[in-house]
Amino acid sequence: MHERILVVDDEVSFTHVVKRGLELLGHYEVREENSSPNAVSAARQFRPHLILMDLMMPEMNGLEVATQLKKDQDLSGTPVLFVTAAPLTDGVPEGFGAQAQEYPFLAKPVHFETLLARVREQIQAH
Repeated sequence: MHERILVVDDEVSFTHVVKRGLELLGHYEVREENSSPNAVSAARQFRPHLILMDLMMPEMNGLEVATQLKKDQDLSGTPVLFVTAAPLTDGVPEGFGAQAQEYPFLAKPVHFETLLARVREQIQAH
């Protein structure tokens, strides 16, 4: 069985590299979404086991998207792992308040092995 992962980031090069790297392993089916306002509908269609999401995106930031996901009955339990270039303090991005503490974060640039380990960890935990 392939685990489905939705990668949401406004940087097309980032989503493409992550998709290619994960799919080459043969265990993952990955969908890219480069528009944050479309992320919830993409998740509804794809039903991912995990969402990898950028925090700082135009139109809607990642926490706004995550809030919409939580309000959706079918998606509320989908884990979200943020991958961000925002400065992290104690593993949480500065200036995003208490809501950010509900989610795990990885700092960009991230090594693929580190990303893969966190992907596996998040999927196994849920």
